[in-house]
Amino acid sequence: MPDQPRVVLLKPLITSPLIEVGEYSYYDDPDNPTAFETRNVLYHYGPEKLIIGKFCALGTGTRFIMNGANHRMDGPSTFPFPTMGGSWSNHFDLLTGLPGRGDTVVGNDVWFGNGVTVMPGVRIGHGAIISTGSLVTSDVPDYGIVGGNPARLIRTRFADRDIARLLAVAWWDWPVERITAHIPTIMSGDIGDLEAAADPGE
Repeated sequence: MPDQPRVVLLKPLITSPLIEVGEYSYYDDPDNPTAFETRNVLYHYGPEKLIIGKFCALGTGTRFIMNGANHRMDGPSTFPFPTMGGSWSNHFDLLTGLPGRGDTVVGNDVWFGNGVTVMPGVRIGHGAIISTGSLVTSDVPDYGIVGGNPARLIRTRFADRDIARLLAVAWWDWPVERITAHIPTIMSGDIGDLEAAADPGE
């Protein structure tokens, strides 16, 4: 971003086919923000995906723990011997088929505070806010505000009927020209104004 070397758009930096990031989502970090894929998406051996929507703001240290961090728990030891190589790798079958929680999915227009950790398979709804230092272990509803360890729902940003209206408008899917023309409405207008801006018959 102009004059902000610590802020990078993520989509152009992603190389893994297991990571999808929408347009305009960014990561802010004073220490090598371009290394997000290797430093902030951890234990990502597949096949599960990390999917991040459009217009998301990821604060410094936002990390996604993926299913590859899983260890066996049904025997006396949780230690992953086969990963150490040598003759121990003959037992790699003991690590395959471990239970997973599926893809980790982040909606559009989600704001992550500093130092957030998201656990595998979590789904975070559109317009959510994840408070600084949170450990997100379960799904977050659309326009929910969560915080803590483990993160709990503090409140929703809008009433249920207004959330439904916002999801119907889905401003993040508008053409960029329409978004540009209505930035004040998107940032500080009311839902009625946003609905009027969404109407192509204006």
